Amino acid sequence: MPESVDRLITAKRPASLPLMRQHWGKLLFMHWTIPVAALRPLIPSRLAIDTFEGTAYIAIAPFTMWGIRPVCAPGVPGLRAFHELNVRTYVHLDGVPGVWFLSLDANNVVAVWAARSFFHLPYFNARMTLEQRGREIIYASHRTHADAAPAADFEATWGFGDPLPRSQPGSLEFFLTERYCLYAARWNRLYRCRIFHRPWTLQKAELVSYESSMIESHGLPSPHGEPLLHYADALETNIWPLERM
Repeated sequence: MPESVDRLITAKRPASLPLMRQHWGKLLFMHWTIPVAALRPLIPSRLAIDTFEGTAYIAIAPFTMWGIRPVCAPGVPGLRAFHELNVRTYVHLDGVPGVWFLSLDANNVVAVWAARSFFHLPYFNARMTLEQRGREIIYASHRTHADAAPAADFEATWGFGDPLPRSQPGSLEFFLTERYCLYAARWNRLYRCRIFHRPWTLQKAELVSYESSMIESHGLPSPHGEPLLHYADALETNIWPLERM
């Protein structure tokens, strides 16, 4: 990794001790362009919608998580691993770019409750499966959340291939994947959560099959065209507590 990129990434790590560590893997970034006007009603007014060369993006990201534990304690049985699927877009506040999650589905009831309660994120319970056959991933999610949650389903099979060149600052790949905080809101209060990890090692990916109502569950139109795909096999992540903005 070029020294300038190394310094840029390292500078994003907070000086304080993180709250928890997680591993993310078998992850597929699926990105489409989307009009800014379509996103604006779904995002707090204080957050500016981040664009690349004037274009906004929305993503579906299915993956699995493991090794989940507090930094200063062992992992909690039953919470160390589960699958997750999120719908996300990109925002910034005071010059700090980050991720805005429209929804996050997971197949762990306790994790969903904790994330909704303590991180103010729109998590939903779902029934999820992930199967790997060689260089192919078969992934399915069916939302089962109570409380009149909108129905949302996802089924996809994708193949993954050779590593891609390291994404560089100023590139679309860097804009879409190298994000080091998330934003959340509750009761008209806005929060930022810092995240740190090494740069993504992205790989080529190709869809074999795909059906989804994840984006449409937010009242958004179905995306047009084929998604831009990037696959990542594994990454360790550090997460810090929420800060109120």
